[in-house]
Amino acid sequence: MQLIICEKPSVGMTISSALGIETKKDGYMESEDFLVSWCIGHLAELSAPSCYGKCYEKWSLEALPILPETWQLTVSKDKEKQFSILKVLLFRNDVTEVINACDAGREGELIFRFVMEKAGCKKPVKRLWISSMEESAIRKGFENLKDGKDYDSLYQSALCRAKADWLIGINATRLFSILYNHTLNVGRVQSPTLKMLVDRSEAITNFKKEKYYHVRLALDGAEAISDRFSSKEAAEKVAKTCKGKSAVCTSLTSEKKEVPPPKLFDLTALQKEANRIFGYTAKQTLDLAQSLYEKKLLTYPRTDSNYLTDDMKETADKVILMLLSKFSFMKSIEFTLEITGLLNSKKVSDHHAVIPTMELEKMELSLLPESERNILFLAGARLLMATASPHVYETVTATFNCEDYIFTAKGKTVLSSGWKDIERRFLMSLKEKQDKEDEKEKALPAFCEGESFEGFSIKVTEHDTLPPKAYTESTLLSSMERAGNKETTEDAERKGLGTPATRASIIEKIIKAGFVIRKGKQLIPTKDGINLISVLPKTLTSPLLTAEWENELSRIAKEEADADSFMEKIEALTKDLIENADTEKAKPELFKQEKTVIGLCPRCKSPVYEGKKNYYCSNRDCLFSMWKNDRFFEDRKITFTPKIAVALLKDKTVKVKNIYSHKTGKTYDGNVVLCDTGDKYVNYRIEIDRKKKEE
Repeated sequence: MQLIICEKPSVGMTISSALGIETKKDGYMESEDFLVSWCIGHLAELSAPSCYGKCYEKWSLEALPILPETWQLTVSKDKEKQFSILKVLLFRNDVTEVINACDAGREGELIFRFVMEKAGCKKPVKRLWISSMEESAIRKGFENLKDGKDYDSLYQSALCRAKADWLIGINATRLFSILYNHTLNVGRVQSPTLKMLVDRSEAITNFKKEKYYHVRLALDGAEAISDRFSSKEAAEKVAKTCKGKSAVCTSLTSEKKEVPPPKLFDLTALQKEANRIFGYTAKQTLDLAQSLYEKKLLTYPRTDSNYLTDDMKETADKVILMLLSKFSFMKSIEFTLEITGLLNSKKVSDHHAVIPTMELEKMELSLLPESERNILFLAGARLLMATASPHVYETVTATFNCEDYIFTAKGKTVLSSGWKDIERRFLMSLKEKQDKEDEKEKALPAFCEGESFEGFSIKVTEHDTLPPKAYTESTLLSSMERAGNKETTEDAERKGLGTPATRASIIEKIIKAGFVIRKGKQLIPTKDGINLISVLPKTLTSPLLTAEWENELSRIAKEEADADSFMEKIEALTKDLIENADTEKAKPELFKQEKTVIGLCPRCKSPVYEGKKNYYCSNRDCLFSMWKNDRFFEDRKITFTPKIAVALLKDKTVKVKNIYSHKTGKTYDGNVVLCDTGDKYVNYRIEIDRKKKEE
């Protein structure tokens, strides 16, 4: 009997289906030859500091640094049941071999090994290594199981990464939180990411707008533009000089250019494009892609590769032909497949690029949620674009001389739309505005060298220099992907800040911690975020640390470096961080929470502040509090905003639109009235027009 351990229940059910395993038990599946069970993500994890002694339960400088001699693993209470099920299965007498079917990669290896170690199981292990959840891929993977020992070095690499992140994260977070009397989450990846946001914010804040000017000549359907002038006077002088004079075409240059098709999606590229087109956050895109993967409609999403393996040509051909018939925007288009550029096994590490699967052929797309459908269409469109011909165009530059001043006109002619025609059709199918990039430059008239122009109109235009743009998730992901790459070796497993699988969670962490806020698509650092970066040492805010780690971890995975030596360096770095902390210069007031008065208490006239969960009286002896999640508001689907709270405190009433009625299932407009009797809880009522019945 073989026990197959998967990373998630959904994957366990898919593998069971592929192997014909139908008997469902509590927490596992069973047949004559197989048991299939699953983790729930990270089932066992490195233990919290408190597990290493009571002295670590409270945060104190005296207890730092925390350097476990013997590392321990913990299973969280909400996952204890599934771990117990796995442990029983592992020690069943009829189980002779365990198959690691967790995700094929560093983290998947860690999840499985931690379960085995926590359970104390020493039974032989085989490794399932697949990138697709199609039944054919699963069955092929089971025909080619690897020896689990072949992945020992990958596990050591993953273990070192986990321990190092624990040591730096735990110790740095406690150190700076104690020094500044405020919870300050510090991490090897999230701190440099926050630093990029802070740097961009400061660049925008410090930007000083400057005006500049152009002189423009209207020449037979084309506009010839001067160089930039810093003063209006200088530009107007040129315009005055050229007015009524002739302009001569002194040169014509043309250049044929090709824009190659885009590469296939890795996870980060998919997240960037989904944010740009649909406004999805990185986490939303990952969750949607994961859901599609578990439905067998998309290949494994947590990949950093833009290529397919050399043996996937036939598969890719089939998927593309299926997409041509499945996607309505591809009808009546001339399309020649070019697959070879997508195939490169050397550039595929753990997983190949993200593409749809043949399961899509059987799927009625209208049955999918719109968000999942968007991601599936996006991945499919990218596969079609990647196999199309280059986009070819010609640029023409015409230079004109007028009174010894030079003016330039530029034009562009598309010779072959290539892959951009697919992109245009795809965007139109989503009812998205087309990218106007190609329409910025039109074809120039047929100018000739030596041709002279007279009687043309002339004008001066005023412009402003533009500040750097605030980061969106799309642009931040790009920066995270590139950060430290110059210092990272070519063959390193991971490059940039974080991994494709973790970048989304990093962004969410710094938002949840209150260091960053979302403003539309923009990511803006808060005051606390800016202050945190100002007090952290450069070591923790630079991507160089990650680059150094990844170089070493890559070498450990290849058995070219020693795991123990790596951990010695990390422990030394941790000690140095604590020893060099300047406790005397720390200013706790940096993170003192500023409280905004929203009104006066109706009971004692003291200021009322907004908290996370309520609007409360500043007088500790007063019990007045208006809870944001009060059933009165939730039942009527009213969001208890600060604006409403301010009005209630000031006028005891506020007009609210779209109040939900459970009786009718409809909404109406009315007035919410504050009815405070001095009791523990504040009451409210609804007043409506006389013509309407009171709810």
